[in-house]
Amino acid sequence: MEDRPLADLFPPATRERWLGLVNGVLKGADFEKRLVSKTADGLRIEPLYEAAEPAAQPVRAPGPWRIAQRVDHPEAGAARALAMADLEGGADALTLVFSGAPAARGYGLGATDADALDTALEGVMLPLIALRLDAGGRGAEAAAALKTLAARRNEPLSGLDLDLGLDPIGTFAATGSLGADFEGVLTRTLTDFDADGFTGRLCLADGRPYHEAGASEAAELAAALATAVAYLRALEAGGHDLARARDAIAVLLVADADEFLTIAKFRAMRRLWARVESACGLDPKPLRLHAETAWRMMSRRDPFVNILRTSMAACSAGLGGADSVAALPYTAALGLADAFARRVVRNSQIVLIEESNLARVADPAAGAGSFETLTEALTVAAWEAFQAIEREGGIVASLEAGQIQGRIAATRTTRSRNVATRREAITGASEFPFLAEKPVTVLEIAPLAGESVNFAEDEARRCDPLPSQRLAEPYEALRDASDTHLAAAGIRPRVFLANLGPVAVFNARSTFAANAFAAGGIEAVNEEGFTEAVPLAEAFRHSGARIACLCSSDALYAAHAVAAAEALKAAGADTLYLAGKPGEREEALADAGIDGYLHAGCDLVSLLGTALERATRA
Repeated sequence: MEDRPLADLFPPATRERWLGLVNGVLKGADFEKRLVSKTADGLRIEPLYEAAEPAAQPVRAPGPWRIAQRVDHPEAGAARALAMADLEGGADALTLVFSGAPAARGYGLGATDADALDTALEGVMLPLIALRLDAGGRGAEAAAALKTLAARRNEPLSGLDLDLGLDPIGTFAATGSLGADFEGVLTRTLTDFDADGFTGRLCLADGRPYHEAGASEAAELAAALATAVAYLRALEAGGHDLARARDAIAVLLVADADEFLTIAKFRAMRRLWARVESACGLDPKPLRLHAETAWRMMSRRDPFVNILRTSMAACSAGLGGADSVAALPYTAALGLADAFARRVVRNSQIVLIEESNLARVADPAAGAGSFETLTEALTVAAWEAFQAIEREGGIVASLEAGQIQGRIAATRTTRSRNVATRREAITGASEFPFLAEKPVTVLEIAPLAGESVNFAEDEARRCDPLPSQRLAEPYEALRDASDTHLAAAGIRPRVFLANLGPVAVFNARSTFAANAFAAGGIEAVNEEGFTEAVPLAEAFRHSGARIACLCSSDALYAAHAVAAAEALKAAGADTLYLAGKPGEREEALADAGIDGYLHAGCDLVSLLGTALERATRA
C-alpha cells in the first residue's frame, strides 16, 4: 500500500477537467444560458472562480462592526424604553430617526428639540455608543438640538462618536425639493460644530433613495459617490480644509440578501472613495461606511422569511467592511416593530459577531476569486456611472434633469418584469406562499400623516422624486384582494386543479400550479386524478370554483386535453388554464376553451390578476 497523501493519488484539479465534467452533464446544453448569470448591471457571475491574488483593499478600522438600532417611535418616552432595551441587550449604536425623514416611513421621533432628545436618550451614556441622526429635511435642526443636549449634559463633542447625517441631496432625490442654500447650511453647521470640538461626520451620502427606487448596485454606488463628492466640494468651497471636509463625510449603502453582490458592493465603495481621496491629493483614510438592510426586499406576507433576509444582509454588510449595520425588524413592512421584533434582529447580529466571530478578520473576501472579480467589476462599472453623473453637471443637476431617474426607471422596469415572471423569486410571496399564515404583532401606532419634510423652506430646485417600492407589493395587492373576498364570502377564491392521469404523472405540474395560484391568494382544490372527461367535469361542478387549471404531462395533454377542456367549459368553468406550454397544439387548445397557460417564465402577476377577478366575479 502506498504511503502518500490522498490528494496525490488523484490527478490535479484544473478548470479544463471541470469543464469536461460539466459538458458531460449538460449534454449539449448551452453553458452560458445554464450556468452563467448576470447582475442588473450586466456583470457576469461565473459558476466557478479560481483563487485570486488579494488586491489592495481599504478596510474598516480594527474591531467588529457596530450593531445599530433605529429609534423611531413617535413618543420620546416609548422610544427611550425601546432604545434602552436594545443597548442593554447588546446593541452599541443608535440611529435617531425623525418624523418626516424619508427613511421614517410614516413614523419617527416627532420633535427635534433638545428636550425631546433628552427624553428619548435619558439614561443613555453617549460616550459609550455611536449615534447617527436621520432627520431628512430637518437635519440641521436635529443636529443643533443634539449639540444643545451635549452641552446640557457636559459631554464634550470631541468625546462623542457622532454622525449628524445631513443629506440634503438624498432628501432631494426622495422628495423632489432642495433648499437654495443647502451648501451654506452645511458649511455653517460644520463651522459651528467644529468650534466646539466636533470631530465626527456632518454629511451622509445615502444610497437608500436610489436602491428603493430599483437602482442596480453600480448605480447606487455611483449616486452615493457623486453625493459625497458634491459635499466635499461644498465644504471646501465654504472655507473648510479639504482634509477636514473629507473627514466630515460618511456613506450609507443598502445591504440585501444577495451575499455576493452585497459584499462586493461594500468593498467597492471603499475602493471608490480611496480613488477620490487620491485624486484630491489626500492620503486615504478609512471611510465611515454605514449599512442598513434593504427596504425593497421586505415582505408583508410570511414576514418570518424577513429574518433570513435581514440576517444574510447584515452578515454580508459586516463581511464587506461596514462600520455599523442597522437591520430592519422582520415586521417593518407591517408597522412599527415591537420589542420582540427588535430583539430578534439585534440578536442575529450578536450571533454573527460574538458566536460566529465573523468580524475578527479584516477582509474575509480577500483572495476569493468570486469576490475579487465582482468587487473589481463593480468598481469599474460604478466609476463609469459616476463619471456619467459628473458629465451631466453633478448629482444635483442630473437629478434636476431627470437623467438619474430615467436610468433607474429602466432598471426598475426590468426588475419588475423579473419579479412578475418569478425569475427573481420572493419566498413567501411569489414562491412557497402560505395562505394559512397567522398575523404577527406590531405596536399599535398608526403611521403619521404628511409627506417627507424638505431640507429647507426656501426651496429653489426641483426634481421628480424617486419612488420607494418593495418588490413584493404586486403579489401583496393580490393577496389583499383575496383577504377581502375571504372576509365577505367566508371562503377564499378557488381554482379547481383538473388533474389528468395517475398522481405520478400530474403531481409535478399540479404542485407547481397550486403554489402559483396561492401567490395570488387563490386556493387550489382537488387532489385526485381523472382519466375520463365526464367525472372530471362533475368534480369541478361540485367544487364551488369558477376557474380551473389542467395539470398533467405533455403526452396526456396530447391525448386528453381538448376533451377535458371542452367538458370543463360545458360544466361552467369561467376561465380555464393549462399548466405548461401549448407547443404546436395552441390553436386546438384555444378552440377547446383554454384561456391561458401557466408555466415557468409566464407573467404570473398578470395571470393571477385576471384569475382573481374571474374567481371573485359576482
